[in-house]
Amino acid sequence: MNTTEQRIDDLEMRIAFQEKTIGELNEVITAQWKRIERLERQLQRLDEEVQSLDGREAPANQKPPHY
Repeated sequence: MNTTEQRIDDLEMRIAFQEKTIGELNEVITAQWKRIERLERQLQRLDEEVQSLDGREAPANQKPPHY
């Protein structure tokens, strides 16, 4: 049978493990969020570039991309 002291030790170990896990998950989430923000900025720049290219006419001597 577990004594009160053993139960407290078990709970302290669980809390320590959970705190470590939460810290690791927070690091992963923070890294993913930064990457998402970077990719969103890149996508916006590419979208703006495509929009600027849509206004231009293709050169007469250039074959279409499907050739």
